[in-house]
Amino acid sequence: MPEINETRLREQISKNQLASLYFLYGEEKFLVKRDVLRLTRKFSTADFPEFNFNEFPHTASIDEIADAAMALPFMAERKCVTVSDLNVDALGASEQSKLQELIENVPETTVLVFFLPTLEIEVKKSAKWRNFIKKVDAAGCSICYARRSESDLEKFLCREAEKRGCTLSRALAGRILRYTGSDLNALTNEIQKLCAFAGGGEITGDQIEEIVTKNMETTVFLLSSTLVRGDYSKAYTLLDLLISQGEKPITILSVLSGAYIDMYRVRAAIESGKTSRAPAEYGDYKGRDFRLKYAERDMRDLSLEVLRESIALLLECDLSLKLSSGDAMDRIVLEKLFSKLLYAAHRGHVA
Repeated sequence: MPEINETRLREQISKNQLASLYFLYGEEKFLVKRDVLRLTRKFSTADFPEFNFNEFPHTASIDEIADAAMALPFMAERKCVTVSDLNVDALGASEQSKLQELIENVPETTVLVFFLPTLEIEVKKSAKWRNFIKKVDAAGCSICYARRSESDLEKFLCREAEKRGCTLSRALAGRILRYTGSDLNALTNEIQKLCAFAGGGEITGDQIEEIVTKNMETTVFLLSSTLVRGDYSKAYTLLDLLISQGEKPITILSVLSGAYIDMYRVRAAIESGKTSRAPAEYGDYKGRDFRLKYAERDMRDLSLEVLRESIALLLECDLSLKLSSGDAMDRIVLEKLFSKLLYAAHRGHVA
């Protein structure tokens, strides 16, 4: 059976037409966990779960997993066995052989679910994982939960608001996304807070400004915008905020450097006759498309030369921080960087 998508999995669950073997993995861990719960809910709440629902951590041996999977259900048609974060790459030859035998011989009376709630894998770089997924697809179903696009995440927020009796416009969903980032766990927490605060009805921009937590990355991207606009006062106010929140200067610099690289890529793309979205072809922007949109806005008055100079200043600051003697000096290094970036932006605007 080939790889399936989430819609097909929901159909199998609703129609009680489950396969005997599943593998759920991918970047969207929130969705992996959600669908594992959907798959296993019936088994974990039925009679005799101690016999018909077995959960194994990544430390379990293949022999233990196989013993549970091969055992007959007790007073039920089927039983379920789940295995979380099993690292196929780390298995020796003997365990690999046992795992392959298990995959090929899961009985019809068992639903065996391998899933990765925390483990990150790179399938393209691992022959063991590619072989595992190939074997799973031959005997059951695999589902890859890839990172969502900005549009998908906006729709997700609107649906979650609707489920809770509220309405949310796509434009305001985009604002939540910019403030919170693309992590579905964080987005779910924020929409839950907003809906509770709104108490039904329409979610407004004022409510979002008051309730939604702006993550560190969002604050740093606001900082990059103030720097290129030459807003001296706001730039240092945002730095005060970040430092007061316990953010390390090296972390602030890392995210700030990412914002300037976004601007450089967008400027280079436009000057090459391409669109501002062109960097998405080679950069990691899936689910973070808004970075390119805001990079286009922020770099509009800056030349490629000024952006090159700014990136050189960021690199120089990175080296200084790595040689710095402590937190107090680190802040001074960042403040000096800000003055240089503000000056570069001031004298280097595109005519």
